[in-house]
Amino acid sequence: MSSYYSSNPKFYVGIDCIIFGFNEGELNLLLLKRNFEPAMGNWSLMGGFVQESESVDDAAKRVLAELTGLDNVYMEQVGSFGAIDRDPGERVISIAYYALVNINEYDRDLVQQHNAFWVNINELPPLVFDHSAMVEKARALMQQKTTTEPIGFNLLPQLFTLSQLQSLYEAIYGENIDKRNFRKRIAEMDYIEKTDKIDKTSSKRGAALYKFNEKAYRKAPKFKI
Repeated sequence: MSSYYSSNPKFYVGIDCIIFGFNEGELNLLLLKRNFEPAMGNWSLMGGFVQESESVDDAAKRVLAELTGLDNVYMEQVGSFGAIDRDPGERVISIAYYALVNINEYDRDLVQQHNAFWVNINELPPLVFDHSAMVEKARALMQQKTTTEPIGFNLLPQLFTLSQLQSLYEAIYGENIDKRNFRKRIAEMDYIEKTDKIDKTSSKRGAALYKFNEKAYRKAPKFKI
């Protein structure tokens, strides 16, 4: 048995994290400027290598925490990327994950230490290797899942206005949504609860703040926006 394994090549297994955030009506991606070769100074996703003592899922959680300081974050595997020449440094097979984070909760000092920045998803610079393909696939998967599951709430603060909620879904889908139809659908969802709090940052009259009730959602998991 040992000769069966030893007679085959060994590769590095990498992790790349596509980290989405939402701020001021825009979907953003957390990118870093590489401070090492190959491709030093170019824009990149946050990445790392799977260690001997961890699963690929655990490695992805560690890589995300090392950059943002966050744990218990919504993450989903995007897929594997294994072109022979995808990384000029070594033969690396990478497993990509996307994560949805609240842009107000991450560790800004850690992000600064990694030379990372939030960039508008519609204004992305050229990325190293096959990272652009990873982002494209991750966004398509996120859009697909968002239509049937309330994963978008991971990008919002605990309390939000209906305008914020609508602008989030418009940013995710990349298209405008009719306000009347959107609010009609939201009104049918008992797990999006109106609170007694008011947001007065945008006007004197203010707007009602809402919250997502996960327990109520689990009892009636019908979701479609």
